[in-house]
Amino acid sequence: MKVLLHPCYFPSIATFAVIAQHNVVWEAHDNFQKQTYRNRCYISTDKGKHMLNIPIKHVGGEQGRQRYADVTMKNSYNWKKEHWRTLETAYRTSPFFEYYEDDIKPLYDASNDSLYDFNLSTIEVICDCIGIQIPKERTEKYQIIPETNFDARFLVEAKKEKSWNIEPYHQVFGERHGFIPNLSILDLLFNEGTNALAYLKSVSLDLKHA
Repeated sequence: MKVLLHPCYFPSIATFAVIAQHNVVWEAHDNFQKQTYRNRCYISTDKGKHMLNIPIKHVGGEQGRQRYADVTMKNSYNWKKEHWRTLETAYRTSPFFEYYEDDIKPLYDASNDSLYDFNLSTIEVICDCIGIQIPKERTEKYQIIPETNFDARFLVEAKKEKSWNIEPYHQVFGERHGFIPNLSILDLLFNEGTNALAYLKSVSLDLKHA
């Protein structure tokens, strides 16, 4: 059975473990919701867990709802420059930052407006870095209860995050803050590099009982 996911901004390790272990279908017909990984991710800095948030334009209809696929990023504010500088500061001393820097930085130099497409671009770049193909299939309609796919869309919820059994790996500020689990895939990539895919495949996620 294929697994249904939301495309997120540099997804969490748990979400990327699903991408690495299963056939994935992207939800393409949901409504945008605040306080989710649709427009945020978490990294580790010298001050601890830190959120990178993409500002968006709110254009909801009569009920204040807006389709995720129609959401545009608020590029009048140079958030891309800010996010990249934060990543540089946080990970420049990590073992693999320089190795992957030229793959990641172009995402922050590009001029694009669609949040949905930008998130897919971040996932595609990571897939290229770790050596897997990005899933291409998208839903054709919205279903509250999917008929044919296993529903893992709950992984997008940042405020109701499950407690996953994420094995510790070396983090830049680990001695200062201890291990911080399930950060953005960027944290794993910059710290573990070529071992990232093997790590993702070893993550044990009990999605059926989450």
